[in-house]
Amino acid sequence: MTAGEANAPFPLEAERIPPIGRIDLLLVRLPFVAPFSISSATWTCKEALVLRVEGGGAVGWGECVADPDPFYAAETTTSARHIVSEFLLPLVEPGMTLGELDSRFSHVRGNRMAKATFENALVDLVAKVKGVPLHELLGGPRKRISSGISLGIQESPADLVREVEAAVAKGYHRVKVKVKRGKDVDYVAAVRERFPDIPLMADANGDYRLEDAAHLARLDAFGLTMIEQPLSYSDFYEHAALQKLLKTPLCLDESIHDLSEARAAIELGGCRILNLKQGRVGGLLESLRILRHAASAGVPVWSGGMDETGIGRAVNIHLQTLDGFTLPGDTSETSRYFHEDLVDPPVVLDAEGYIDVPEGAGIGVTVVPERLEKHSLRSEKLR
Repeated sequence: MTAGEANAPFPLEAERIPPIGRIDLLLVRLPFVAPFSISSATWTCKEALVLRVEGGGAVGWGECVADPDPFYAAETTTSARHIVSEFLLPLVEPGMTLGELDSRFSHVRGNRMAKATFENALVDLVAKVKGVPLHELLGGPRKRISSGISLGIQESPADLVREVEAAVAKGYHRVKVKVKRGKDVDYVAAVRERFPDIPLMADANGDYRLEDAAHLARLDAFGLTMIEQPLSYSDFYEHAALQKLLKTPLCLDESIHDLSEARAAIELGGCRILNLKQGRVGGLLESLRILRHAASAGVPVWSGGMDETGIGRAVNIHLQTLDGFTLPGDTSETSRYFHEDLVDPPVVLDAEGYIDVPEGAGIGVTVVPERLEKHSLRSEKLR
């Protein structure tokens, strides 16, 4: 890829925002089928901001991936609501291109989850007004998407093995297990003994320190696809130092907020695999930039999940039609998380463990009004 190709604009940037008639911001809460635990927190429900943008005879939807608490990331549903309503909304003008919007949003520092919420809703709206599916607007073909599952920290290795057995029986192409200090090597060893050949990865969500390198090196024995984010959320340098001490590739997640950070992490050598979460990096345009850079650097990329409702999950599925995604992502069936989602149709695996891209314009799923009302904690009209 030449320098000119690397910096070339994406067609998505030239798409224009249609006239907007109404904008609503809702806070929803969906109970999880089972609690989900990582090294820093446990959640029993998904609480999310949902943005509804009406215009041009269509409705676009965006979901904020921030949690109600700051235990995974600094942004929260409360902070995102403030940024969306007070700072991003005044920057949106019908007729401007999505590239111009992205440039305006850059004047608001950080707050990339809030930005992604607004951008996703507008991109969905643009696609629906044009009558095309989101993947076509992004430049991806319709194809089946590989599935992956993320299993929270379990009480015992035996409990984890049972969870993995269920995932393998369902047909998931890749299994990720959450780990933390005291619940790591023995847990991974038990899974690998039961399943010698499945693609397996461990995700620490930043629970370790560089002085734990010798302990983390014990995971090299299990042929993992990667170890995800073992060290600090804000670190690149120590991950590069740790990678020199491990055979297993390191993958960065929480450390990557934009293209500049992805570039730095890759150049330093601490990011041999990249977890791209569009809802965390500011939305689809920044995701395209990161994806292109990673491809030019020969770094495998996969799409991470944030336990989204069907709105955010559909965006992630469409994004994964692009060629740069070379590994199965954290895309699981709806029934894994929710008894009842906000949208139809739900995400299901086919007989070979693949996921079909939703059909229809935009994100391709329909928000069910009765469910939205049932699970809404708060609703406010922004425009």
